[in-house]
Amino acid sequence: MIDSSRFTSGMTVGTQPPLARIRVLTTAAQRTGFDIAWVTDHFLGFFPRSLWDKDFSWAAAAGASPHPYFEYQALMGHLARRNIHIGVGVTEPIRRHPVLLAQFALTMSHLAKRAPILGIGSGERENVEPYGLPFARPVSRLEEALQIVRMCFESNGPIDFSGEFFALDQAVMDLEPHPDKIPQIWIAAHGPRMLRLTGEYGDGWYPTFPMPPEEFEDALGAIRGHASRVGRDPGAIVAGWQLFAIIGRTQKHARELLDSQPVRFLSLLGPAHLWARAGLEHPLGPEFRGMIDFVPQHYTKAQLLDAMGKVDVDVLSQLVVWGTPESITTQLRGYVDIGLRHLVLQPASALVSKRDALFSLRSSVSIQRALRKG
Repeated sequence: MIDSSRFTSGMTVGTQPPLARIRVLTTAAQRTGFDIAWVTDHFLGFFPRSLWDKDFSWAAAAGASPHPYFEYQALMGHLARRNIHIGVGVTEPIRRHPVLLAQFALTMSHLAKRAPILGIGSGERENVEPYGLPFARPVSRLEEALQIVRMCFESNGPIDFSGEFFALDQAVMDLEPHPDKIPQIWIAAHGPRMLRLTGEYGDGWYPTFPMPPEEFEDALGAIRGHASRVGRDPGAIVAGWQLFAIIGRTQKHARELLDSQPVRFLSLLGPAHLWARAGLEHPLGPEFRGMIDFVPQHYTKAQLLDAMGKVDVDVLSQLVVWGTPESITTQLRGYVDIGLRHLVLQPASALVSKRDALFSLRSSVSIQRALRKG
């Protein structure tokens, strides 16, 4: 189990080929003291083919697609014998039935050396609608799924469940978890309903969007309040964060990175309410929910370049975490003081140039190491 009283760190090892790179990243995570190696669950990525070239990012190989992804359950099984917690950040109950999600997590508790983490959310449109699957009322679907997964984890017999999205009639799931490695559920929550579900069913909280300290503290307080209301231990829920940051060698360099093509694009994946907080309308519309709604193949290159051109870098600098490793460490210590207990630092600046990638990756290790020591 991840101890909710101490600070831990994670590294996204991903699910994109080649397999050798994922192995190297997982080994690096172990050797540098990271606590969790996170894989992802996608059919495709967020970067559109139309933008994916050397003019956009040094990481784009000529003619290569940004969208190949391994199936996460098979990959987690492959990585299971590593002596590190392995989690998916995150899946959803649209492409996979909740009983299948539960069976996988229970199986992993026997395969892996440490308790697996089933990170779960309400889903993203890009992984659902292009494949003929419905994306209607995803939070309500998730709520039913969480109830079913918990029933499977704690089952003492056949399960009955009658919901709007799922129905179980004397369904049997008698696979028990390894007694020393009970799977954990971490929920990617931002809105009020999702925070409630985290308090009621989650072992961890795993948001992605940027938020100021006071918003993080309020959200964590809401989660703990909902946990107390249903008789759960609020202090046992790990407050995590997958944070996209821009790391520069100097403050001036970091500020320049904010104006780069990859960072401008990634800012579009923030929801409209973040832009509204700064007094601006999102370039893709006032109702746009960011990465939840974004389907890359639905936009032309011209549309995306036009939207990226509307990004106000001065405003962006007020919404995201950016700066030198030292200044970012100082900023994040404030979040640790109000309850942050697990950080996965995603350096968006690594996409700008090879030099920035090497510096950002080394710095993300040093930042999280400093936070663990602190």
